[in-house]
Amino acid sequence: MPPAKLALGSDEVHVWQASLDVQAVLHARWQTTLSADELVRAQRFHSSIHRDRYIAGRGILRDLLARYLRTPARGFQFSLNAHGKPALAPGSEVADVRFNLSHSGDLALFAFTMSRDVGVDVECLRPLDRAMDLAERFFSPNEVEEIRTLPVEFQHQLFFQCWTRKEAYIKARGLGLSISLSSFSVPIDSHLNAYLPIVDHGDTEARRWRLRALKPSDGYVAAVATEGTDWSLDLWQFQSEDL
Repeated sequence: MPPAKLALGSDEVHVWQASLDVQAVLHARWQTTLSADELVRAQRFHSSIHRDRYIAGRGILRDLLARYLRTPARGFQFSLNAHGKPALAPGSEVADVRFNLSHSGDLALFAFTMSRDVGVDVECLRPLDRAMDLAERFFSPNEVEEIRTLPVEFQHQLFFQCWTRKEAYIKARGLGLSISLSSFSVPIDSHLNAYLPIVDHGDTEARRWRLRALKPSDGYVAAVATEGTDWSLDLWQFQSEDL
């Protein structure tokens, strides 16, 4: 559980885990904190489950930012860069808090840093009939070979481990799939507590970044990536202050 008062140091990465299937009273409260644009986007979801999870995700993000910045949750404005990465809109922040979020099913992860870019990705483990076909399409040759050495029944898990680590990295860079997933390599089968390097096959940019593998809950894999090699990681379970 997190401390009562949050403080985000320049050498820290905070990752929060939260369920998006929340009590109706929390859902209603978080909906009041969303911007008009967010409410319009929520209404575009045809599925009520996806709509409610979107509202919960944005509400939790605003709740956490309010705790870090000690300002009302409904006061934040967000912007997107050319590749869709969200950030606090210029002029709306009181500190250089940066964030990223990801969700799969009802589980969401939220990553926060101070003055350094960050990316996070989570995936629910599920059978993949074409895991190797997808790996050969998107991954680097050495990653494909590493996955291929395992029995078929384990290949889907390594596929998702590789995918989340690569996604966390390109999300941290803020360039989306303009960075080819096959243009760099990540360690796939490694210890959760290790800081993992990224090997860029084209230039030296990847040397500035490190990954950490995460296991947020049974049946899920995840990863977080940020600039530098001098950061520590805290993992917390989100709980509304109203509970």
